[in-house]
Amino acid sequence: MTLCLATRNAHKLEEIRAKLGNRFRLISLDDVGCTEELPETTDTIPGNSLQKAQFVFEHYNVACVADDSGLEIDALGGAPGVHSAYYAGPQRSHEDNIQKVLGELRNTTQRSAQFRTVLTLVTANGMQVFEGILRGNILQEPRGKNGFGYDPIFQPEGIDLSLAQLSMEEKNEISHRARAIEKLVSYFQTNSL
Repeated sequence: MTLCLATRNAHKLEEIRAKLGNRFRLISLDDVGCTEELPETTDTIPGNSLQKAQFVFEHYNVACVADDSGLEIDALGGAPGVHSAYYAGPQRSHEDNIQKVLGELRNTTQRSAQFRTVLTLVTANGMQVFEGILRGNILQEPRGKNGFGYDPIFQPEGIDLSLAQLSMEEKNEISHRARAIEKLVSYFQTNSL
């Protein structure tokens, strides 16, 4: 059985392929011939995840799983959320995004936040949604050089390091994406496409 992961990111494809095993032939957007940008026009993380998976399923006639992720900061009412990638502007600069968040939190001690990933599976049998959450706090300043995005300012609960101070293997063990993928894998242990 063939399952498309709505990505062109080889690392993401390998990460999910390793967890799913040989049960499916996991392919990418390039493999189905999808060259256009997938739509992400909703105002929620689950909405964008569903929109991307539905687009691939409807246009390429293949079962698809798509993800969308974001950082949700409690003191900012859940922002940047669905706008995480371009929070500081269309240039999508990690550094600019980090500086904007730190500036907005300058005068508050409320620094709790979460990374959230939503995976949506769309098949001929319908839709399933799998969510992964990693709770933590926003640091006062960036720490570490690993990772990307907001990793240097996010400290997971129960860990004295930022995500950017962890190795990729350590991060992948606890990440919001890993938690959503585990739920997808569990679903496939008792269900088929």
